[in-house]
Amino acid sequence: MPLASIPILLSPDHKGMALLHGATPPAMTTPTPPPSTPNATDPQPTPPPTTPPTLFAPRSLKQFTLFLAGASFFTLSTLITRRALLRRRLATFPSFYHPSNAPPRLPVNGPLEAVEALSLATVNVSSFMMMMAGGGLWAWDISTLEDLRRKVRGRLGIEAGEGREQVAEEEFEEWLAGVLERKERKGREGREG
Repeated sequence: MPLASIPILLSPDHKGMALLHGATPPAMTTPTPPPSTPNATDPQPTPPPTTPPTLFAPRSLKQFTLFLAGASFFTLSTLITRRALLRRRLATFPSFYHPSNAPPRLPVNGPLEAVEALSLATVNVSSFMMMMAGGGLWAWDISTLEDLRRKVRGRLGIEAGEGREQVAEEEFEEWLAGVLERKERKGREGREG
């Protein structure tokens, strides 16, 4: 019998022990609130709250695919890394008829090993980051770039609208033009001086 299905009542007269041995629990009644009468001053009834999206909703599954792709990519990269490490370890074992007084001859190519280590590390990190980004986007209910923009603007308190985006783009263009102009001026001064 699972422990979660055994009711235990703690009381000074040890009735809880009797419940463990098969006694029926005392009837418990819950107080009912008095019926309310409709009043003209009461506000309109509120609609029931909307239910949050479930895990199997189409939008949620679409968001979850990036996490699953990252997780499968991470699993694949882990298997590739494990295979490479095992191959290097098995190469250190001497062959059966190798003399015991001479170390096994291992061809060592430093640059090739460095490239292999860097590529394995890059694949592992990128697959892990893909998995984490997919999980984060799924957890924060972001499936499109527009969802991300709306959430960031909402948190920053920026009003949405085409006018605000146009002003921000013009400010960025002015800033970039100023930076490029200063760079060009410094390049001319360097050549002249």
